[in-house]
Amino acid sequence: MLYYLFEYLEKEYQLPGASLFGFITFRAALSVILSLFIATVYGKKIIKYLQRQQMGEQIRDLGLEGQNEKAGTPTMGGIIIILATLIPVLLFAKLENIYVIMLIVTTIWMGIIGFIDDYLKKFKNDKAGLPGKFKIIGQIGLGIFVGVTMYLHPGVTVKRKTIPATDSTELVAADKSKKEFSPEEKTLLTTIPFVKENEFNYEKLISWAGEEYTKYVWVIFIPIVIFIITAVSNGANLTDGIDGLAAGSSAIIGITLAIFAWVSGNVIFSDYLNIMYIPNTGELTIFITAFVGALIGFLWYNAYPAQVFMGDTGSLTIGGIIAVMAIAIRKEWLIPILCGIFLMENLSVVLQVGWFKYTKKKFGEGKRIFRMSPLHHHYQVKGFHESKIVTRFWIIGIFLAILTIVTLKIR
Repeated sequence: MLYYLFEYLEKEYQLPGASLFGFITFRAALSVILSLFIATVYGKKIIKYLQRQQMGEQIRDLGLEGQNEKAGTPTMGGIIIILATLIPVLLFAKLENIYVIMLIVTTIWMGIIGFIDDYLKKFKNDKAGLPGKFKIIGQIGLGIFVGVTMYLHPGVTVKRKTIPATDSTELVAADKSKKEFSPEEKTLLTTIPFVKENEFNYEKLISWAGEEYTKYVWVIFIPIVIFIITAVSNGANLTDGIDGLAAGSSAIIGITLAIFAWVSGNVIFSDYLNIMYIPNTGELTIFITAFVGALIGFLWYNAYPAQVFMGDTGSLTIGGIIAVMAIAIRKEWLIPILCGIFLMENLSVVLQVGWFKYTKKKFGEGKRIFRMSPLHHHYQVKGFHESKIVTRFWIIGIFLAILTIVTLKIR
């Protein structure tokens, strides 16, 4: 909203300094400052409100050290993250941008699903909360919305570099100065890591059926989007098991996505890094910096010993935001690397449950791979303090983030 106000003041009254709001970096800086302020200052007020409403967490007895002390800690703190993200975005972002709209819808959509789950757990005394099938239905609904938007909306385009031919129709590959960008294309191109020609079109997955069938690529693309959103949001949900782990890991992922969004939406840097130029995605930098600021501000109260838990209101939301952000900037196939912490947590549960069921059916007694799942609980049972577990997971997350960025040049 402020963007439009200062744009008007610059055009009509030539107000000094109003032109600063035209720069993405300036608005991104304002958004992270404001989100930090909201999360830290007003976050405390929200925590006190949750305490007055007796929104304390009911802790399942898993036999872990220090677990009982967490009972009664306010939950549903994800509201802090949602508010601290959306308010700066509404103030500083271009709200007609389709990518910004998509992320706002994602935040509200997943926030509602998580809120209902937390509400049922607390006020209806239902420890299971919202049944899993309804969570999946909600995630599928969001996946359909994102997939259809990416496929049909005219504002979702890319530009590819071309090399003009000489009079003899030979390509001048050596002269980079002669490279140009093609007109905006409506295409389902994405980025594949570690491959020289790292652009992949989803249409190739259905090209075997003939060119006329490529128009039905949405039949493949939308289920892929649904799977990514479901996997990442559930991974974030599983990671939210000890103080500061999900918030800190997500902040590291968010910073990396902010870098990708900015360079992908900047014609100069995308050209220099030889990556896909995606018009209008630079505006996502405003959203993701607000998101990172909200997570860091929330971490002020969520670090050990936590004064508030994010609950499913927060964990499902941050997972959904990360997934949709990666899809929007065509970096979804980097998620297994960038979100490696979420992947490990997900796999530890799948492997544990699968192996237990298999061995029980085969030998009559279920066996375990880990002492407890998700993975962070395994290390707790081994005697590691949760602060050490969280710090080491953050270090791994930073390494994975650096590796993800390096994939831009390693092919």
